[in-house]
Amino acid sequence: MEQISQWLWKQEYWLPPGIGWEDMEKMEGSRRPLPRDLLLALPLALGFIMLRYAFERRVAFPLSRVLGVKDQVRLKVNPAPHLEAFYTKNSRQPTQNEITSLVNQCNLTQRQVETWFRNRRNLDRPSNSKKFCEASWRFVFYLVAFAAGFASLINTPWFWEQRECWRGYPQQPVQDVHYWYYMLELGFYWSLLLCVSVDVKRKDFKEQIIHHFATIFLLGFSYCSNYIRVGTLVMLVHDSSDFLLESAKMFNYAGWKKTCDSLFVIFAAVFLVTRLVVFPSKIIYTTLVLSMEVFEPFMGYYFFNALLLVLQVLHIYWAYLILRMIYKFLFLGKLDKDERSDVESEPEEEENEEEEEQEEDQSSWRKRKVVLDSRLAMLSSSCVLNNLTNQKADTNRRLPKAR
Repeated sequence: MEQISQWLWKQEYWLPPGIGWEDMEKMEGSRRPLPRDLLLALPLALGFIMLRYAFERRVAFPLSRVLGVKDQVRLKVNPAPHLEAFYTKNSRQPTQNEITSLVNQCNLTQRQVETWFRNRRNLDRPSNSKKFCEASWRFVFYLVAFAAGFASLINTPWFWEQRECWRGYPQQPVQDVHYWYYMLELGFYWSLLLCVSVDVKRKDFKEQIIHHFATIFLLGFSYCSNYIRVGTLVMLVHDSSDFLLESAKMFNYAGWKKTCDSLFVIFAAVFLVTRLVVFPSKIIYTTLVLSMEVFEPFMGYYFFNALLLVLQVLHIYWAYLILRMIYKFLFLGKLDKDERSDVESEPEEEENEEEEEQEEDQSSWRKRKVVLDSRLAMLSSSCVLNNLTNQKADTNRRLPKAR
């Protein structure tokens, strides 16, 4: 165990060449970053979970009723022990062969079994109230975090000139306000990761998991390597647009479409500027290029920048979705909610309903086409007969004259 610890905390991994842990201990200032400080994030995460539970029950849910959030009425399913057992133990989406087997067991038609599973899945879908409460909690945290982070950084030299992030690096004392800024953000993202199994599962679920892991590793590593100055800028850039997205979600669940669309347009503008312009040109540029003016590359340099690039790839993916929505809004006159990352992932129900609607449309179209073809045939035949009759009459009129 001791050998693993020595290997993990090799100064070559965490610090630039020529700097050791002994040099970090000689740092002057009120606080210096220590790896054991990161353990505080776990009790903070549990505290966030309990605070979130109380907030959603006492504040968010009553607020949802004030804003007019309405939950859809879900159809109850008839008791079916065989189907319920299969649903809970095997799969929520049975295959065609499994449906055939269940039909034989329950003495139901295939249509009834498919309808039962569809209604049963709908019962497990999260309500608008639940989604509103989740968005409200994240909105409050991101808003408070952005306001507090902005207030703590507005008077710092590295906020205006990114070269200041590396002046005296890595022997840079940490201010108490930035220490708590780090710990609270780290604890919050740990709480999101711990609650991911009970939260609403969304279309970009996998991307969100990658984002949470990358953020936690980024915060933890940057704290131990004393990348705290540039780390505070990364957190501020992300929080600047997140609270706008969560507010748009809240009004979307409340049915305030115009307010939701207006907030989403503002969010899209802030997101595209901060994530596609400010983040790569200011943050990544200073970590990749400007930092080399102070120290030579080391393992931590490559690892930290790799995590930043992972975040940037996710930014590009989400920006693509946002731009698709903006395109539809400009040329079709509406925002398609299915493109938003806040919409829960329920592809099975949607696909089945769409397929049924398509089949019904196709069958009705076939019927209309048969009727139309028959009428066209009757019309054309009548036209042909009329033409033949007229031609015959004209011929009879001309015959006496010819004689």
